[in-house]
Amino acid sequence: MTVGDATNGGLTRRDESRAGERLRVAIVGGGFMAEVHTRAARAARAELAGIVSSTAEKSAAAADRLGVARAYGSLDELLADDSIDVVHVTTPNALHAKQAGAVLAAGKHVICEKPLATTTADAEELVRAAEGRVATVPFIYRFHPMVREARHRFASGEAGRVLSINASYLQDWLLGSGDDNWRVDSAQGGRSRAFADIGSHLVDLVEFVSGDRVSRVSATKKTVFAERASHSAITTEDAVAVVVETVGGALGTLLVSQVAPGRKNKLWLEIAGTAESVAFDQEQPETLWVGRRAGSLLIPRDGDQLSADAARLCVVPSGHPQGYQDAFNAFIADSYAAVAGESPDGLPRFTDGLRAVRITDAVLDSAEAGTWIELGTER
Repeated sequence: MTVGDATNGGLTRRDESRAGERLRVAIVGGGFMAEVHTRAARAARAELAGIVSSTAEKSAAAADRLGVARAYGSLDELLADDSIDVVHVTTPNALHAKQAGAVLAAGKHVICEKPLATTTADAEELVRAAEGRVATVPFIYRFHPMVREARHRFASGEAGRVLSINASYLQDWLLGSGDDNWRVDSAQGGRSRAFADIGSHLVDLVEFVSGDRVSRVSATKKTVFAERASHSAITTEDAVAVVVETVGGALGTLLVSQVAPGRKNKLWLEIAGTAESVAFDQEQPETLWVGRRAGSLLIPRDGDQLSADAARLCVVPSGHPQGYQDAFNAFIADSYAAVAGESPDGLPRFTDGLRAVRITDAVLDSAEAGTWIELGTER
C-alpha cells in the first residue's frame, strides 16, 4: 500500500481493516529521543514492533535496552515490513528528510523529530509527500495543560489583542569548550544549531499560544566556541537574539542560548494582550501567571479551573506534578488518534515543521545579512 492508494479521511483500506487493533510502531534511531518516543508509545498502548539504528549491532543493542521486539538490519528492511503502521524518526537532523521521505514512500505514517529538515526545499517536499498520511512533528510543549490554557485565553478574546511578546529558551549543556555533541557539526545538524534545536520550539509556542504569526525578523547570532572537544571550525550558533513583528502588529523579542549557566531547560514565554499578560515557564509547568492591571492571578493545573482543551491534558490530579514526558505522551497519543481517523486540536503536522524551518532560515539569513527578513503577512 502506497501513499497514493485510496483513502477515507486519511485512512487507507489497510488501516480500516486493522481498526481496533494495537498500532504496530517502529523506531529509527537509538539515542535519548528514541527512549522518550518508546516510553510515549507504550503509554499510548502501541506495540513496539521494531527498531533500527546506524548498524545491525547497534540496532540489536537498542532493541535489548529499550525492550523492542525486533532489531532490523536496515531501514529498508524495516520499511519492507508491511505490518508496521507508524515509524518514529529520531536520528540526527541531516537524516530526517531522507528517512521520513522513505517512510512516506513506503505508505506508512510518520512521526519525525524536529527540525523536520535542514533546508526549506526538503521540508516542502516532505509536506507534499505526506498528503494522505498522518505526519507529525514533536512540538510537544503545546501539550502542557497550562500552554493550552494560555492559548484559550487569547483565542477566546479574554486576554485581548496581542501587543508584545517576550520569550526565551535557555540551556547550559554546551557551556564549556569541552562540551561537545554531533549537533555542533553543520554536516549532521544543519546550518543552524541553537535556533533549529530549541528556538524552533519557542517560535512554535509563540504562534500557537498567541494565534498570531511572525511576519518579519531581525536577528544576530554568536558562536562562542569555534573549537570543541571533537569538532573544529564550528559555524553553528551557540546563541541567537531576535526581534520579531507579527502579522497583527505585535512586537517581540526572542533569546535562545545553549550557553546560559544554570539554565537546564528554561523555556519561558510571556505574551501581553490589551486585557491580560499571560506567562508560562516550562520548568514550572504546574501554574500559569495571568497579569492584570489589578488582580493578577496564578492559575494552578486543576482541571476544574481550566478550559476544556487544557483539562483533557490533565492526566493526574492537581498537586501531582506533570512534566515533559507527560506532554510527549499526549503528543504521541494524539498522533495515534489521528492515525485512527480522529482530528485532535493543536496536533503539530509537517506543515508546522515546515513553518519552523522557514523561520529558522529567515533568522539565520537576517543574522548573516544584518537586515530585516520578511516572512509574509498570511495568517
